[in-house]
Amino acid sequence: MEAERGGAGPVWVSETLRVLGTALTGSSAPPTAWFKESSQKNLRSRDFLVPRGALKKSFPDGETPEELLQKLTSLNVPGVPPIRTCQRSATGLVIQLDRPAVFHRVLKDFTPYLKPAPSISDSGQRVVILNCTPLHSCQRLETFKLSHLRAVLIADHLAEVLRSRGEQVHLVPAVRNKEVEVFLSQLGVSWPCSTEAPILEESVTSFKDYLKEKIHSNNIRLNPGQPVDESSQRVLFSVPLKSIAEEQKLCLQGYDPNLDVFLVNEEDLAHVARLQRSVRESAKTATPCVVLHVVSCEEEFHQQKLDLLWRLLDPGATLITQKFLICGPVKVLGSPAPVSGPQYFHLRKSQMREASVMKYGDSVQGASWDEIINSLTSAAIKFELMATPHRTQVTLNTEDTNITTKGTKSGAFVMYNCARLATMFDSYNCAVCQGLYPDFPPPGDIDYSGLSEEGEWLLLFNYIMMLPEVLSQSAQISLTSPGIRVTANTEVVCKFLVNLSMDFSCYYNRVHILGEPLPHLYGQMFARLQLMKAVRNVLHSALRTLHILPLTQI
Repeated sequence: MEAERGGAGPVWVSETLRVLGTALTGSSAPPTAWFKESSQKNLRSRDFLVPRGALKKSFPDGETPEELLQKLTSLNVPGVPPIRTCQRSATGLVIQLDRPAVFHRVLKDFTPYLKPAPSISDSGQRVVILNCTPLHSCQRLETFKLSHLRAVLIADHLAEVLRSRGEQVHLVPAVRNKEVEVFLSQLGVSWPCSTEAPILEESVTSFKDYLKEKIHSNNIRLNPGQPVDESSQRVLFSVPLKSIAEEQKLCLQGYDPNLDVFLVNEEDLAHVARLQRSVRESAKTATPCVVLHVVSCEEEFHQQKLDLLWRLLDPGATLITQKFLICGPVKVLGSPAPVSGPQYFHLRKSQMREASVMKYGDSVQGASWDEIINSLTSAAIKFELMATPHRTQVTLNTEDTNITTKGTKSGAFVMYNCARLATMFDSYNCAVCQGLYPDFPPPGDIDYSGLSEEGEWLLLFNYIMMLPEVLSQSAQISLTSPGIRVTANTEVVCKFLVNLSMDFSCYYNRVHILGEPLPHLYGQMFARLQLMKAVRNVLHSALRTLHILPLTQI
């Protein structure tokens, strides 16, 4: 069967680019010449491209050998989709895939496309300790800032995508305040909660004893002063971090040059004790350990001090890789006073309810609508705080007009399209129960040749096949790179979901998926429904990394 040409397993965009690059250059070096097309205009004629300028690096005369074209057209490699044509054009060397065969390969079993693409970690299997620093000091809900909320949401998402890639992840610290725990659960944040174990008190006591022993030899001063204000903890020790680090020949590259004296309080020692305990627990697995501090920008300087204090208190910490992922500030427009995370949640929830009432009227009431509005609010806030690169400032608008149930750039719009899909499948299942449609056939028996709409290929090629790449990109953090700062692509999932929702919405509004109950129309309807099943599952899988429950009705 033509649809099976090239094998029966899943196909991967990254693997295709690698194989095409190797075929072009004859080298196993990372491919740089080939590009995957994504715009609807270009996808009308090609799926992959080598620009003419790049071709000249391999073929100075500008002529691509005919045997190379034949080789590329006849590629039969696991992980690479079947190719229909490979041609020279004015833009360069272009490839168009055998689209009916690709539809069949992907849609007969789309489950491999719901998780990160297969890859080899830059350091092999490891334990990643995600230290969300705002949660150490935030012991009351009133002190939970928007910048704290942004850091927590990013850490929560990172934990999910790292686990989906096979990493072992430990979350530090456990939430100790019940109000903070309830607030985070409203947002779907999956974070451990517990009271402090006695072993933590023992560690803090041992740290105090150690610092007291070092008072004379390292210029450490005991109880140097009172707290700055009533909200501050009492200072226990004054530790000249920079001079001690230089004496112990610790590398300070990447640290703030103004690091000097650290006024250490009880909470600082508890913070170090929690990290130490988590590292010791992970050491039981005999797996390399990396500590990733997810820090709001205003707390980075303090966390660098804690990093060096940990090395002073625990010699074993010098062997632990510590990296910093910095979250930019959150600015609120139209608010004369600072807005806390809980205040912003309640504001957005109120606005979402008002927008829902304006659209759906008096039906917006009862437990089911409360769940819908909570879900919409959680999605809206997460997309607002996470759709921007983590190191960039987020600017929020508190005006009522900034929140709607269908704004195309919002998390609520993504949820709305999840509900549309759920409603469509409910309609199909009801029609089956009424005898209007036959039962759904096995996906491998469906004829996908009727999927010829531009929007159908767009949904498959840009989204269903690309989710593994997006999830891998979101979790791509070089924890072995030099320096102490790292970057992650935590914004890509939100952007992916918004773009998918817009393209799905255009397709859904243009194409009649559930056709007339006539036998000669069933083939195309089943192909489209299977495509929609894949879109639905892609939406749900991507939302799962954000801990957002998709809506099933609205």
